[in-house]
Amino acid sequence: MLRADLDAILDAGFVCHLGVVIEGRPLVVPTVYGRDERWVYIHGSVASRSLAGSAPVCVTVTHVDGLVLARSVFEHGVNYRSAVIHGEGRTVTDPEEKLEGLRRLTEHAAPGQWSYARRPSRKELAATTLLAVSLEEASVKIRTGAPDDGEGPDAELGLWAGTLPLTQVWGAPVPDPLLPPDTPVPGHIARREGTRHG
Repeated sequence: MLRADLDAILDAGFVCHLGVVIEGRPLVVPTVYGRDERWVYIHGSVASRSLAGSAPVCVTVTHVDGLVLARSVFEHGVNYRSAVIHGEGRTVTDPEEKLEGLRRLTEHAAPGQWSYARRPSRKELAATTLLAVSLEEASVKIRTGAPDDGEGPDAELGLWAGTLPLTQVWGAPVPDPLLPPDTPVPGHIARREGTRHG
């Protein structure tokens, strides 16, 4: 695995799936994440049992880039990029690291928002758990390209085969109905309209 591939996959998304075992049963939770060079950070309520820490966890991020439509249904596939991170969740207790982890998480999802919006209060920080998972143990899988049956017997069927790309594009910002009508959309949000995500 190339570390650059892992970084690119993590940087292209902002929703991960956290897998844990609680009381002998598997649980997978979708959540927002952020990262630095050593850790991926996941947050939630202090009441969340999935963020208890000191237990093995698995964090996954997947991007679907398109369908691979072959001449044979058996050869159909998906072009994708995925990362799987294994480790022991560590509950972040250091106040500075906790604030920095939350900043990274916020900036990862909405660059510029940490400076724009109100920062967490002490009460909000106390109600939030931040889990850190080391990026040391990770794997990456990437599939790109055309169908694999173009040089086999099915090539003579005369059927169309190829890829159907899938992209996500940010839409126009929708204001909160309770906002005063003259409240401008901040530039860091307005600039994302029409841009591709992932």
